[in-house]
Amino acid sequence: MIILGIDPGTATTGFGVLKSQNNKLEVLDVGCILTDKNLDMPERLDLIAKELKSIIKKHKPQVMAVEELFYFKNKKTVITVAQARGVVLFIGKNQGLEICEYTPLQVKQAVVGYGRAEKKQVQHMIKSILGLKEIPKPDDAADALAVAVCCESSVKFERKINKR
Repeated sequence: MIILGIDPGTATTGFGVLKSQNNKLEVLDVGCILTDKNLDMPERLDLIAKELKSIIKKHKPQVMAVEELFYFKNKKTVITVAQARGVVLFIGKNQGLEICEYTPLQVKQAVVGYGRAEKKQVQHMIKSILGLKEIPKPDDAADALAVAVCCESSVKFERKINKR
């Protein structure tokens, strides 16, 4: 199974592509979709959509795991991130992917075992779980891999339950 993890954002949308096979995880790709703050919002959202389609075409994931929004103090930020997240969800569904959504608490619980873990703890666990030499940079890329790892463990758990 190939999973595309997404940490949505307007300026930076992190992505991580994992292949899960025989109880092993392999990172196929990781990075960020960057948009220029000087572009109009429709142009930024269009860029996110085009880049995401390209990633999906290249890696052919079956599942897209997307981090849910948590409350931001800045209302303007939450609105723009929600717009980017909407584009991500639309493109994933439009491309025929199964969509899974996880809260930051669920992601931290799955990766670290503690839902209130610090960002650094999550990053170090991602490096360890995936056997990486370095923590992916920027943080959004590491966060996207964490969302994909959360999805993989969730899907594995669901399959075990369904076999009973």
